[in-house]
Amino acid sequence: MTSNNTTDNHSTDIDIPVDTGNERDTADKQRAVEQAAYLRSAGNGGKKKKRRRKIDKEKVAANKRKAKARKQRLKKQLKEEKAKMKARKRRGKVLEEAVKVGESVTLNDQGIVERTITVEESYTIEENKQVKKERNRGKMLKIAGAVAAVLVLAGTGSFFGVRRYMIRQEGESAAVEAMMHTEAVNLAKYSMTQRRKDHVKENAGKDTSKALVDAAKFLIDGVHNRPPEIELTEENASDFITIESCLINTETGKVDVEMSAEGLAISDDGYYYLFEEKAYETGLRDDEYIVEEQKDIDLTFSVNLNYNSAASRLCSKFVVAVKKDGAFLPISKPKYITNPEAIAKCSLPFGNTGSKKGLLVDPEKLKTAELDDLGVRHAAYNIPLSRILGNTSNAYYPTVYYNYNGRSYAFNGQIIAEYDYIFSTLTGKGITTTAIILNDIHPGYMQLIHPKARSGGRAPYYAFNATDEEGTEYIAAIASFLANRYSGIGNGRIENWVIGNEINARSEWNYIEYMDTPSYVDEYARAFRIFYNSIVSVNGNARVYISLDQQWGKSLYSKNGYSSKEILDEFNRNIKAGGNINWGVAQHPYNYPLTSAKAWSTSGKAGSYVLNSETTPVITIKNIHVLTDYLQKEEYLTDSGQVRHVILSEMGYTSSAGQDLQAASFVYAYKVIESNQYIDSMLFSRQTDAASEVSQGLALGINTLGGGRKSIYNAFKYVDTAESAAYTDFALRVIGISSWGEVISRH
Repeated sequence: MTSNNTTDNHSTDIDIPVDTGNERDTADKQRAVEQAAYLRSAGNGGKKKKRRRKIDKEKVAANKRKAKARKQRLKKQLKEEKAKMKARKRRGKVLEEAVKVGESVTLNDQGIVERTITVEESYTIEENKQVKKERNRGKMLKIAGAVAAVLVLAGTGSFFGVRRYMIRQEGESAAVEAMMHTEAVNLAKYSMTQRRKDHVKENAGKDTSKALVDAAKFLIDGVHNRPPEIELTEENASDFITIESCLINTETGKVDVEMSAEGLAISDDGYYYLFEEKAYETGLRDDEYIVEEQKDIDLTFSVNLNYNSAASRLCSKFVVAVKKDGAFLPISKPKYITNPEAIAKCSLPFGNTGSKKGLLVDPEKLKTAELDDLGVRHAAYNIPLSRILGNTSNAYYPTVYYNYNGRSYAFNGQIIAEYDYIFSTLTGKGITTTAIILNDIHPGYMQLIHPKARSGGRAPYYAFNATDEEGTEYIAAIASFLANRYSGIGNGRIENWVIGNEINARSEWNYIEYMDTPSYVDEYARAFRIFYNSIVSVNGNARVYISLDQQWGKSLYSKNGYSSKEILDEFNRNIKAGGNINWGVAQHPYNYPLTSAKAWSTSGKAGSYVLNSETTPVITIKNIHVLTDYLQKEEYLTDSGQVRHVILSEMGYTSSAGQDLQAASFVYAYKVIESNQYIDSMLFSRQTDAASEVSQGLALGINTLGGGRKSIYNAFKYVDTAESAAYTDFALRVIGISSWGEVISRH
């Protein structure tokens, strides 16, 4: 706004003097001088004189009155604008005095009301008008002044006798215009300020008051509902806190560890601490915690994953601890990451072949058309680890180096090339491939063998070593390498991964010193989880399986072995305790005894060992439903409520007692498998007889050692086709039934 002095000068009446009496001659002389000066300034040089015009005094007087009236109206308008501006200020002050927020409560340490907590806030808010409206009013006043000046000039014309009047009138009009312009500018500035203040009042003020009230209520509720403080004891300390989940956040890439508790653990301070433990570690690493958070009954810790680096946490477990008596005390069970698929670079849909028919393939026949002729849709192939490791001496197949978690690993280029050919050929034929990872012993790679399995055993395969850093890192690197190489880009695709062979048969197929079942399973489960996280973090839809044989209820021929059921029960408990993952079962439902040729028979030993209950000592194809029924129990379901995947990764029937019996057993088995919705596939062992097995009375191949086709060949080829009856109904007579409905209805 302009000062009061300026406003008074603009509101004073301006009188134009009139010539009278003795002053006439002096005035005439003065006008003549002015006229001459004017003519010279106009370029006439005083040489040419214009005729003097006669002054119309009455017209001049009328113009004076009109100008005075217009000035008075402008003065009145300006005073009204000032009054409106003052009124706006007064309204702003009223708002300042009216807006206040308060909340109080009194409480003592026991939650009883005693003392007062007060929340107050005050602030100034003024109303706001649109800048455009003020600017338009200023323009109107400005135009009015300009019009007044133009009317005065038009009324007097160009008569030189009123020059002084024109000059003074122009000055007055300029002053009025300047005043109006200044007022308009100030009004615009005032309006902009008001707009900001109104925004605070209309938005921040209301939200602030509500937020403060909500905060006070939240504080009050927090005091009233404060979680109880609980003393830690030997009985409750180990699982005082439950880690609800340990997941890779797909948005941040970090690991979110979510925990809960029924109260607050009493400790040296007000914090919970998150520790990392490597898979091979069994306790906290001194005071090397990752992050701390203030205590609460529900918390989420977020930490870096550090994938594929020396500090990778992909296969680590996490523990919550408190500081008690100056030392860190774990108060939760360890949990692993359970969704490694969140970072998988390959997430191709799992292959749906439309058939469950599979075969343990003969690599010598991959170049032939036999797999195509047989209509094989699933295939299995073994990968003994010592074969693929180390440098190669063949210059045509250079060593393949793989960097993982900050280390470099060598893979035999020539052997890898063989697997590339096998898996790419199978994938090219549209076959779903299963790889069976076997831990054979080799003096150059003893770090893969469990320390308690490095002496005394004569088994072909040994327990994996996940007890130290070297073994754990090597397992993770191998798994990551294989998953990357066979993820479907160039070298074929492996979709099923079976870890080990018949784990329950300790001394025969997974050698380690004898120990109790929980300890034995824990050694396997740690290695299994490393394989799982390392594979699935690359191929998000890969499936990983535990391998079990037909010894379900008891160990019948394994020396100090375990039953499949007790291994499965403990494995399920162990995995759930460390963080549930989507493991599956690769079962081997061979006949009992193995040399029995009739899959449907319950004569002899089979009569007392193959039962239709979960207490059955043996599971064969005849009672395979016992396994799938068992896996439908709630405690065995995945976190999404699904029944776990089941594949019959190895099964077969000998032709030693006759090729028709072998063929009939296969057809019977396939009809049972086809009718069971929880079995994904069967892998018949094998494409060609193996000499070592034939010597034991187990001629399991579709083809003989010499390459001849057995009776089972056509049954295998047509069993899942529209021509099935023509090639499989012979088995009805062999089995002694009238229709396949008798078999299907039981399963």
